[in-house]
Amino acid sequence: MIIDKQTINKVADLARIAIKEEEIDALIPDMNKILTFMEKLNELDTKGVEPLVYMNTEENVWREDIAKQELSVTDGLKNAARHNEEFFLVPKIIEK
Repeated sequence: MIIDKQTINKVADLARIAIKEEEIDALIPDMNKILTFMEKLNELDTKGVEPLVYMNTEENVWREDIAKQELSVTDGLKNAARHNEEFFLVPKIIEK
């Protein structure tokens, strides 16, 4: 497949990116190199190769999700600039 200006504009439109007219001439050789590489990959014999979902075969070991009180409220508020007995006080950011 040979890439031309019309193909570049179509791909840019599908990708929702803006490409200037002066950039198109520089993109044509790059896109042709990419397609040539993809054509070489299509020549490979992949019979017997299982599809790869993850890069490694190890599975994640999940721990039990147990709620703990790791940090007391007093310790959590110790370095806060402004706070009351239980909460951080922050400036109001939503205006009506």
